[in-house]
Amino acid sequence: MVIYKLPACFFPTTLGLWFRLTHTAASRSPLQIIPDDTPRRALMYCPGDDMRKINKGINSKADCIALDCEDGVAINRKKEARATIRSVLDAGNLPKRPEVGVRVNAVDSGLCEDDLSVILSASNPPAALYLPKVESRDNLLWFAEKLDKYLVHNVTVKLVIFAESARAIMDLPEICKAAMELSQNHKLVPVGLVFGSDDLCASIGAARSVDGGEIMYARQRLVLVAKAFGLQAVDMVHIQYKDLDSLRQQSEAGARLGYTGKQVIHPDQIEIVQKAFLPSREQLQWARDVVDGFRASQQQGKGAFVHAGSMVDMPLLRQAENIIRLSGIDQNS
Repeated sequence: MVIYKLPACFFPTTLGLWFRLTHTAASRSPLQIIPDDTPRRALMYCPGDDMRKINKGINSKADCIALDCEDGVAINRKKEARATIRSVLDAGNLPKRPEVGVRVNAVDSGLCEDDLSVILSASNPPAALYLPKVESRDNLLWFAEKLDKYLVHNVTVKLVIFAESARAIMDLPEICKAAMELSQNHKLVPVGLVFGSDDLCASIGAARSVDGGEIMYARQRLVLVAKAFGLQAVDMVHIQYKDLDSLRQQSEAGARLGYTGKQVIHPDQIEIVQKAFLPSREQLQWARDVVDGFRASQQQGKGAFVHAGSMVDMPLLRQAENIIRLSGIDQNS
């Protein structure tokens, strides 16, 4: 019997999000709930105060970009970043790919409410919000309440949470549980976790290395928690952006750990990173066999069927369909 390892790249998010949306629709019936089938193999940051870099990001082949109000913007340029991002959202006509989201400042920074008040009043809401340095349920509760206050559109917003400290890594299950609970009654839908390795190293006093051995436990823990809650997991930044060989090695290592994507800081990193998080040839063949077997089973009036010694039902079929779709995303862009 041959068993192929299913790729980490997509399906936990799709199934987990589908469950949450179908089970919370009653409590949010007036809202337009936006499903999330967005791959986040490469998440690229674009400084929110730099229109040239924003345009470059929008026209890139990255799966998603984050217009940045946080670390990529100097403290005396925050107001300009908000205004520029607001103008981009007001203009509309943004592509479906890259997905264009916004990274706001951390709740504890004292800047987040200003970010939300400007950005969420735009003519078009961002496709996602990226919330850095989440430390606790209280951070998320504050954020959820401000989101409801300032979001002028009757929609939910996809939320990606950053874990960037020792406390955040240790409390990740509680943070994710809180996010899921808050999604029942607020305008947010949690879709992913991001591993903030540099801030974590500062938090624990570790010296950063290329292979990241000093933070391996935290890196693995984030993947485990993300998958337990049906969330995508976005790996650490490779800060030596000109060293493409080590970028490839680090990206492939992240994919083996179960990460679904990686943060990037330069357009030259995108292609290497996104290829690393594609399904393998063996995984793609498994997916095609499952889909073909399911069709044959349906024609025979059967439901679940056995493939390669494993029972195949609807959840496994969706996994296979997502693998096929993800494998062709670059060709279809």
